[in-house]
Amino acid sequence: MLFGRRRWDPQPTAPAAVLLASSGAPFSKAAVRRARELAAGQPVAVLSILKVYGSTFGLPNPGLMPTRGEREEQFKIVGKAITELERRGCTVDGQIAATRSAGRTIAKVARTRQVRYVVMDSRPATGVRKIIEGELTNIVRRRLGNRATLELVSPEP
Repeated sequence: MLFGRRRWDPQPTAPAAVLLASSGAPFSKAAVRRARELAAGQPVAVLSILKVYGSTFGLPNPGLMPTRGEREEQFKIVGKAITELERRGCTVDGQIAATRSAGRTIAKVARTRQVRYVVMDSRPATGVRKIIEGELTNIVRRRLGNRATLELVSPEP
């Protein structure tokens, strides 16, 4: 392609038993451990959200897109989780999704991958973020319905 925007790799669609998801924060060791326990030898999918900050007049604005540094940080987070799960003997793959709506994307990936469990760290939203965006775990739980079970893990101090 001579002109135009370079697209990312296609997202994986192979079924997995567990989706280890994050809104962009690093995964806790407790979440990785719980994902492995719930997988019981089946494949695990790792998902991290790359936050797109909005749009201008309904159109994407390059200034609101994630920076190269933010992308590299998400690659490191997903890579570290994959390495840890492989070290524990799991079959695992990972993906990074760029979106404005983390809850919607996590639920969509969970439906696409046909997972039984979605494992997330329980990091409550506070202040203005809670009012504007809402609680991410509640959004994911509502959008999943009865398709998968949301497992919240308290991060270790």
